[in-house]
Order: sequence, then C-alpha cells, then structure tokens
Amino acid sequence: MFGSTKNKNKRNKERQSKRSHSFFLSRWFGNDLAIDLGTANVVVYVKGRGIVVNEPAVMAVDATVHRVVAIGKKAQEMLGRTPRNICAFHPLHNGVIADYDATEYMLRYFIRKAVGKSYVFKPRVIICVPSGVTNVERRAVVEAVLQAGVRKVVVMEEPLAAAIGAGLDIAKSNGSMVIDIGGGTTDVAVLSLSGIVISESLKIGSNTFDEAIMRYLEKQKHIIIGQRTAEELKILIGTALPDGRDLTADVRGRSTETGLPIMVDVDSKEICMALQETIHPILRAAVSILEKTPPELAADIADHGIVLTGGGFLLDGLDRLVSEATGMAAYLCDEPLLCVTLGAGKALNEMEHLKDSFDDL
Repeated sequence: MFGSTKNKNKRNKERQSKRSHSFFLSRWFGNDLAIDLGTANVVVYVKGRGIVVNEPAVMAVDATVHRVVAIGKKAQEMLGRTPRNICAFHPLHNGVIADYDATEYMLRYFIRKAVGKSYVFKPRVIICVPSGVTNVERRAVVEAVLQAGVRKVVVMEEPLAAAIGAGLDIAKSNGSMVIDIGGGTTDVAVLSLSGIVISESLKIGSNTFDEAIMRYLEKQKHIIIGQRTAEELKILIGTALPDGRDLTADVRGRSTETGLPIMVDVDSKEICMALQETIHPILRAAVSILEKTPPELAADIADHGIVLTGGGFLLDGLDRLVSEATGMAAYLCDEPLLCVTLGAGKALNEMEHLKDSFDDL
C-alpha cells in the first residue's frame, strides 16, 4: 500500500515536470496563436493557455510628434474626448485594414502582450477574416501579421471558425448554417465537409447599429451623440422587435438647433425603428443564402437550425427575427463574442497540417 502511494507520487511529479518543461519550451521556442482581428475588438488565443488578450481595436496617436499614445482599452476611453493633437481611431473598418501601419503596430503590441518578450523563435498564427474579403485585402492582412513578427500565417474564414467555436462538427457531410455579426461585418454561410458551400458577407455589424442610432436621433430628436453613447443606448434599451423591450433612457448630447448641450428621453421603440434599416439586409441575406442552398443541405439546416454568433446577436430579439424571417429555429451560441477566437483556437491543434496562407493566394 505504501509502495503504491510512493509510485503514484513519483508519477505525479514526473507529469508535473513534463508540463513545466513543455511550458518552458513553448515560451522559448514560440507559441501558436489564434487571432480574431475584428473591427471592434482584437482577441488573442494562445495554445495551451486560452484567451489572454481581449481588447478594443483602437489606437490613439499624437499627430504632432507621430507617437502612439495608447492602444486598446486606454485608447477606447479617449474616443471623442481627445485634444486637437491626439487622434483616437479604429485601424480597421468593416473588417478590412484601413490603416496598414497602425494595424501592424497594434498587432505587434497585442502579440507581445500575449506571449511576452522572452521567446527566441517567432510564433505561428491563425488569423480570422470575413468570408467576403478580396485577395488584395487578404494579402494585406497576411503582410501586416508577418511584419508584426510571426513566422507562419494561416488565414481562416470567420464563419468556419465560428462554427467550430459553437461546437459544430463541420467535418461531417451534414449541412450547417452560421450567421456571425461582428463589429464591422456580417457573415452568412452554409458549411459542409470542413468547407464553406455558399456564403455572403455584408459591411454591416454592431458598429453599423450604433451609427444608425446616431443618425436617427440627429434626424428625429435633433440631438448629436457620440458612438460610445449610442452603444450604451443599444445595450441598455435596444431591441430588434417592435414588441420587445419597453424601457426609457435619458440621453445627453449637443442640440443640432442651438449647438448647446441638451438632454432628451429615448425609448426602446425608437431604438427599434432606428435599427430597422440595418437589420433588414441581414435578414434578406439569410433568406437569400437558404434559397441558394442545395436541397440536401437545406434539409439538414431545417432539422438542426441556424447557429448565431457574434456580439451583434446580443441585441434583444434579433435571434427571434432571424427565426421568423427564415422559418427555422435559430440558436445563440454560449459565448457569441468569443466564438470565432475559440474556434480558431481549436484549429491550432491542426496547425502542422495547415498550408501557409501564401500558398492559397
């Protein structure tokens, strides 16, 4: 009995030593990373550790001396509040790179934050992009990631990563449908046999919802508000259904008539009206994709329903609208904001079998 316990303790020490050695080697020889390079947020997953970075994709730059002042959360706090010499902005717009140099700098910062500086060999990366990006846009992303200090890049389309993150077995021949609403884009895709059968990508996302609220209030309430205020309104009282939430909020901004600060009351129905112009194209895209889906796969989707991912689906009632528009069940995944990153993180286990992204361009 005593000998058995002694052997067990010895085996535990050996396993712990191997884990420590493995962690040391991963730190020394580089890490495998999965990055969701979103319009609104950048999320970094490190193999064996999980998600280690989840910050806004925002930079603040001092234009007078061409120096980066802040990145991520600190930069987001500066949006709409900066002095004349500082500009806070999103380097990506609608899922693609709007400022190449800023994107490269931001990626380098987040990669170092994720893996630290104590590594000799450069990490390997899976980077997620919208399904509708062009070859030029895809190459720009790859170049930015390589310049940020990695040794291999594999590009993965977001609907595929979202499906894996949602727990779908995409390797089977059964058809699956995923709708992913990110910060700047919406991807609607049908998947089968580890690939995308048919897809559509829209330049519509959570940021578009915010902009729609800003336009509506300026036109109907004669008040100008910032994007952060619009986002807070969307979260607090926003709804996609006319019979959804029944809440009211006080909104402070600048009057379009006098130019002075004012406060107005806004209710959920008004937010719902403001969002209709951006929601309807998403619903039309979902119906259009289903109409183009092969019959066998369409039958599978009817049996299993539509998987909804992305932060945009946190809007109250949007999942019900998708179900009503398509006539099929629609399910929101457990972690919609992190689903793409988690799926890409699972794909890291197959990193050795994935081709370098340049082979695909």
